[in-house]
Amino acid sequence: MASLLHSRLPLSHNHSLSNSCQSFPCHLPGRSKRSTQRLLEERSYDSKRSLVCQSGIDEVTFIEPPGSKEAKAELIGSLKLKLLSAVSGLNRGLAASEDDLKKADEAAKELESCAGAVDLAADLDKLQGRWKLIYSSAFSSRTLGGSRPGPPTGRLLPITLGQVFQRIDVLSKDFDNIVELELGAPWPFPPVEATATLAHKFELIGSSTIKIIFEKTTVKTTGNLSQLPPLEVPRIPDQFRPPSNTGSGDFEVTYIDSDTRVTRGDRGELRVFVIS
Repeated sequence: MASLLHSRLPLSHNHSLSNSCQSFPCHLPGRSKRSTQRLLEERSYDSKRSLVCQSGIDEVTFIEPPGSKEAKAELIGSLKLKLLSAVSGLNRGLAASEDDLKKADEAAKELESCAGAVDLAADLDKLQGRWKLIYSSAFSSRTLGGSRPGPPTGRLLPITLGQVFQRIDVLSKDFDNIVELELGAPWPFPPVEATATLAHKFELIGSSTIKIIFEKTTVKTTGNLSQLPPLEVPRIPDQFRPPSNTGSGDFEVTYIDSDTRVTRGDRGELRVFVIS
């Protein structure tokens, strides 16, 4: 059953009705079935984009043609696969070249354009869960801070970046960035494995923008040193904090479904997550 679009035009608006039916053939009172049929035969239109126009006594209802939603869902799925393919093999963006960054951004824009605007105000539960980061354009800077200040990876400091997650609880408004790290140690000691959790609170601004407010950082060793208690890293006093590191930020969710989320940060970072 084709779904009805809530777009109704009073028949008294003759000009608007005439313009609408120039684009979408319909059978109107006063027009014979033969002339309507001839009009349908003379005009060709793309059934995936067109709407069927039906008239009543005092209003006109536009109906989506059968299969249009299925066709769009199929196209969105194809574009999502294209994006996931574009970012695969880039080590979450750490190995991305300028050409890789461009391809990923173009693929994301195609998906965002086709899927349309995100409205989290109507369904905030879509954010719920533990999301795994599979790509960040900011990591091409080769620092853990991305486009923000952060320690280098594999250069001055022997830090190896592991998996990165976002854990979001829509009820408590908890928003945790979880980063797995491997810290090099002098020979003959083995590297130290640790998980850093950057705890935030979040709030929804508008329909798709998320603002996060930093609360604390906790580091917990794993592996051979997992028995050690977690360590809460002291927060830098605000007066000594660099202007570029205020402890809060915001980003826009530009695409989301049950297993994939695409965001763009306040500094233009493109990030792709999958549910884990």
